Amino acid sequence: MARRNPIPARWLMTDERMGDALWPALRRLPPGSGVVFRHYATPARERRELLRRVIRVAHARRLTVVVAGKSTIDANGVHGRARTHGIRTWPAHSRGEALVGKRAGAAALFVSPIHITRSHDGAAGVGPARAMRIGRGLGIPMIALGGMTESRWRQIRRFGFHGWAAIDAWIR
Repeated sequence: MARRNPIPARWLMTDERMGDALWPALRRLPPGSGVVFRHYATPARERRELLRRVIRVAHARRLTVVVAGKSTIDANGVHGRARTHGIRTWPAHSRGEALVGKRAGAAALFVSPIHITRSHDGAAGVGPARAMRIGRGLGIPMIALGGMTESRWRQIRRFGFHGWAAIDAWIR
């Protein structure tokens, strides 16, 4: 029997601009999906409480939660450099960043921006073929990020991405 990859194929990236749309977005994620909790600009105390609420919802729905930035709250792992006993995901906007992620023990690379996105205002998307070259041959699952939707995921899946992540695609 084939082993299932423990890295989710669908991810929600959170941030402050989601506002109250965060909660329905979490409900739209299929069980087994992931959440990258960011909310960098939220004051520390509010951020901790929001993260606690997100983790409660996520665990009830069998979602994986990784936290970007510093956190004292136990999630399933981290996104980036913070210490963890869980999984580590890594942002990769270039081959150099992908190599740093590999050395840091990343279990998945979030390669972006694939398409033009509000999160990288003014940056052109690199496209799926160029994005694949960022992490090619590193043996790490790659998650497509940047202007992604379910429809775009179906179009680029053949390039070898493990999954996709978005903010706006989960907000309706």
